[in-house]
Amino acid sequence: MDQAKGARKLAASALGWMPTDSLAPGRRSKEGRPARLERRLRTSNSSERWRLLITGNVQGVGYRATCRDRARDLGLAGWVQNRPDGSVEVQAEGDPQQLEALRLWCERGPTAAFVSGVSVSQMGPTGTDWFEVRF
Repeated sequence: MDQAKGARKLAASALGWMPTDSLAPGRRSKEGRPARLERRLRTSNSSERWRLLITGNVQGVGYRATCRDRARDLGLAGWVQNRPDGSVEVQAEGDPQQLEALRLWCERGPTAAFVSGVSVSQMGPTGTDWFEVRF
């Protein structure tokens, strides 16, 4: 009987992680949340929201998609969109250090972009928990 239990356990691990397994892959918090989400929740009490206006040759060069990817990698929430005047607007919320890292990235942008300026203003946090491209 013990051999049968052992065989089932080996077979289940060969299939990968299952929701019924006691340990999920990746780091998790005490409450069972993924570590990335836990980090965002931990820093939400010091959360800020910044509005960035990026000027230059920043439309039609993949700026919004790469900005979204960078913001998500930094654990930020908010959105990015093209503006009618040819600039790109970003509103991002999260830890001030992560926002500063996004601002520095915005000054360079993707390889095909030419950024001539980035203006930053601070706004009140909204509690958004995702980052998206707006059209």
